[in-house]
Amino acid sequence: MRKGVILFLLGFFVFQFAYAEKEIINPNEWDFGRVKQGAILKHDFILKNQTDDILEINNIHTSCGCTVSNSDKKSLSPQESTAIKVTFNSEGYSGPVQQFVYVNTDNADLAIIKFTIKAQIEVSK
Repeated sequence: MRKGVILFLLGFFVFQFAYAEKEIINPNEWDFGRVKQGAILKHDFILKNQTDDILEINNIHTSCGCTVSNSDKKSLSPQESTAIKVTFNSEGYSGPVQQFVYVNTDNADLAIIKFTIKAQIEVSK
């Protein structure tokens, strides 16, 4: 009886792990989690040129003046990477926030690369 219960529980846990949804991690998204209002949040995304040509970064703009972004390099050789540095000022925000960074390139297939930052802003009481 005891052996049967153990085998049942073992089978149950194996089944749960085998069919559990796996979290998909998007390298173009970053969630800061819960932060206090007024915090200055920073994150570096990595942009890698996975084409066979030189990739030119023409422009970087954000969805809001509270978010600024720049890159170390404006031209990437094939397989070369650069950091897309993002800074978000959470002053004046509360609750869930989502901001976007748009990297415009000279490649028609990658004309706009979008990065997303998220945070849950908590107001101090």
